[in-house]
Amino acid sequence: MEGDDMDMIETENKQVELDDMKIRLKEMEEEATALRQMHAKVGNEMASKQDPGAGGSSQANREEVDSRSVFVGNVDYSCTPEEVQQHFQSCGTVNRVTIRTDKFGQPKGYAYVEFLQSEAVQEALHLNESELHGRQLKVTVKRTNVPGMKQHRPRRPNPFMVYQSRGAIIPPFLYSPYGYGKIPRFRMPMRYSPYY
Repeated sequence: MEGDDMDMIETENKQVELDDMKIRLKEMEEEATALRQMHAKVGNEMASKQDPGAGGSSQANREEVDSRSVFVGNVDYSCTPEEVQQHFQSCGTVNRVTIRTDKFGQPKGYAYVEFLQSEAVQEALHLNESELHGRQLKVTVKRTNVPGMKQHRPRRPNPFMVYQSRGAIIPPFLYSPYGYGKIPRFRMPMRYSPYY
């Protein structure tokens, strides 16, 4: 009798655990379908934003935003965006202030101020050489960054490298810098050069 009661209690416990697992499985499936729907929704929004036909319009939009923005140089490192916004509030309504930072989060010393109206840019240019936190600001019109238009800086010659002339080689019998009968002495170069 007691063995039958124990078996019955164990089967009831197993049935209860099985029901709990079914309920948890159903909840997990509902969460998974909700996540799939959210993922599809976000994917559709991203695809509509990255439409290849809209590439020209995004460039035009960027140029339009840049025409309403100014570059502010020599900004104090302890300045907050709110203080820069207050400084330029007299020019017009400030839409956004961006203080650029390095990879450690320290300010780089310049900022961009975006206005709602493009007329405010001309007013902001009058604040050139004004002071904020005891530093003289440099205010100019923000230029539009064109990708792939990096200025090429040619390589400067290294004074420690010995360059060989690419001109014609003059035979020694036509021109001898060492004089008649002298044999040139070849010295070791000062620095290693892989070009010899």
